[in-house]
Amino acid sequence: MTPATASTIGRAYGKLILLGEHAVVFGSPALVVAIDLEVRAAARRGAGPGPRLAMLGARHRAAEGGKDGIEKAFAALLGTSEAFSDLSVEVTGELPPGVGLGFSAAAGVAIARAVGALGDDVLQQRVRSRAMAWEQVFHGNPSGVDVAAAMSGGCSRFTRAEGAQPVALGDPLSLCVGLSGTRSATSAMVAQVAGLADREPEVVARSVSRVASIVDQGVMAVEQGDMTALGALMDQNQAVLSKLDVSTATLVDLCRCARGSGALGAKLTGAGGGGAVVALAGTGTEGRQVGEQVVAAWSEQGWEGFVTEIVQAPPVGGEAAP
Repeated sequence: MTPATASTIGRAYGKLILLGEHAVVFGSPALVVAIDLEVRAAARRGAGPGPRLAMLGARHRAAEGGKDGIEKAFAALLGTSEAFSDLSVEVTGELPPGVGLGFSAAAGVAIARAVGALGDDVLQQRVRSRAMAWEQVFHGNPSGVDVAAAMSGGCSRFTRAEGAQPVALGDPLSLCVGLSGTRSATSAMVAQVAGLADREPEVVARSVSRVASIVDQGVMAVEQGDMTALGALMDQNQAVLSKLDVSTATLVDLCRCARGSGALGAKLTGAGGGGAVVALAGTGTEGRQVGEQVVAAWSEQGWEGFVTEIVQAPPVGGEAAP
């Protein structure tokens, strides 16, 4: 155990699932990227009775689970150790919660890193186990893909059995995120698909098999820099998600608007039922220009959106606060 530091900061990033959400819960792979929206956790000892957690900012205060859920998740992350009786943590950042961009996982990873850097343990496995304990309070039985993206950065092929395997980017991608204006509840949407699997197992099994093939083709497209193929695969994945009844009319409209504005493909990202869509704008200067066109078109229709880029791995552990 390293000597305790009075104040530390942990960082993690949000994620976009390019291909494979929901199917990943059943063991299928997913193609996921970490994006340049950060969550930061500042941890301090000696700040009075604790442990205490503050989610700063209006969006963060409205995070999934509400105040009670956040307190339960924080307790689960810390476990039964008495070493945190004077711990105080504040969470800030740009990543919005409840829209399928991995806010809760990023917050859990950032908190785990900050707490570990105070002198407990910043090993990857320990950070992961703490972040998963946090996630389970919000999502029941999460696949772990959000935590993996927040920890590893870059682009990865993820399965529950193997975890995150890095995928080499043939070219930097410009991605657009469009917000539907409706929050997405991951646990509810996962339960909805599980219910469908109970009622119509053949339908879900075919969908999972189809998505697995789409993801494997998507990995090759990313590695080869074939953006046209990747965009087409995103459209195919959206069709499967619609059959699983996790898409909405607004998400479909966002995707249609993006394609009509030059995007190579578009789909919901995350649990669905609201939340966000991701659209592939392309690469290089042209991709960035297309991305701005897509965001402008969304804005004209009253939707908030932004262009984002893929980030590489954030620091493995926490760091001393300045």
